[in-house]
Amino acid sequence: MPHTPPPAQSTPAKAFERLLNVLHTLRTDCPWDRKQTMETLRHLSIEEMYELGDAILDNNLGEVKNELGDLMMHLVFYARIAQEQDAFDITDVLNSVCEKLIARHPHIYGNVHVSNEDDVKRNWEQLKLKEGNKSVLSGVPQSLPALVKAYRIQEKVRGVGFDWEEKRQVWQKVEEELAEFKNEFDVNSAEPIDSARAEAEFGDLLFSLVNYARFVGINPENALERTNKKFIKRFSYLETRAKEAGKNLKEMTLAEMDVFWEEAKKQ
Repeated sequence: MPHTPPPAQSTPAKAFERLLNVLHTLRTDCPWDRKQTMETLRHLSIEEMYELGDAILDNNLGEVKNELGDLMMHLVFYARIAQEQDAFDITDVLNSVCEKLIARHPHIYGNVHVSNEDDVKRNWEQLKLKEGNKSVLSGVPQSLPALVKAYRIQEKVRGVGFDWEEKRQVWQKVEEELAEFKNEFDVNSAEPIDSARAEAEFGDLLFSLVNYARFVGINPENALERTNKKFIKRFSYLETRAKEAGKNLKEMTLAEMDVFWEEAKKQ
């Protein structure tokens, strides 16, 4: 016998309870939902996070709402699976995060004074160490993409005061790393390129660029992704224009393609 869907609710608490009820029904009666484990959901959750990130960069609030709902469903699903294993339930999850937020905001729920957001970040990292974290960097996930990881590493160490004082100093480091990278590709040298050393220097250069971006308030992941989107849009325009002109990209010269590329930049 089909279940009667619970109606939409008008308050956050009731809407959240509605989601819990729907998930309970699906976990009980749907063959696909019954089969899922935390491991099988993991890659789907990662995909949902990227979809949310895309919606945010596109400033598509309708999709942001949809993707937040998908993520919320996943979070409830994990808690449901843990409850079946007598590990914890959604109430434990919510109370746990509330306790952590209260403990790490003593300037709100205690007598600690802060002057700015940097003070808040420093307090946050110090409190994490007091809670048992062995290192300031222990909270950086190993599986993060390298660009995001570099940014988070630098943010973490900044929270305990390990940072440059002026952006001029950071830029000097970028120029220093760029010079070292260029030295590995001296066109006038007959020496073969040491690919391992060149890769190491390139990594240092990228890390220093990420550091400068962070220092001046640019999120490098967002910046690079916006450039990716811009390139895809322009190249798609090039492909379309070439097709309209009856031309095959592989048979076109770079100069011919560049005409359409410049058109795309003006769009």
